[in-house]
Amino acid sequence: MSAAHTDVEQVEAANTAFYEAMERGDFEALSALWLDPSDLGVDEEYHDPADTGVISCVHPGWPVLTGRGEVLRSYALIMANTDYIQFFLTDVHVSVTRDTALVTCTENILSGGPAPEGDDELGPLVGQLVVATNAFCRTPDGWKLWSHHASPVMAETDESEDDASPS
Repeated sequence: MSAAHTDVEQVEAANTAFYEAMERGDFEALSALWLDPSDLGVDEEYHDPADTGVISCVHPGWPVLTGRGEVLRSYALIMANTDYIQFFLTDVHVSVTRDTALVTCTENILSGGPAPEGDDELGPLVGQLVVATNAFCRTPDGWKLWSHHASPVMAETDESEDDASPS
């Protein structure tokens, strides 16, 4: 097996682990998958990690989040406010160049909120279609997330574009 093929498999495994940690609500596992300044050889005591290899995240409809603390805080909030989430990934494509990898995919998301008061059942389930790009960086401990950018996909309508009139 070639090194390039092995890299692709390792990046695919890291990408899958990211989504599985989200589904389980496993904040520790999710945190371990993101780059840490020490992964880049940055001594946080003497160097501002925002200057080197800063991680970033864009959730659908959110502003850009930068820095490990801000990014991980966003995932803690999502996990605390989502009782159920499942990702069905399609159109997954992995590219690896040296120590950097990009994964593009479509996230077919099924999620549920809290149950109505006094009810043990899950709240209503909602489906969402999102396209995502995940950037990974090779570290001594394996491939780590550097950036996650997800954007909603607009729902298709039955009307053709020719029938639509400008507002």
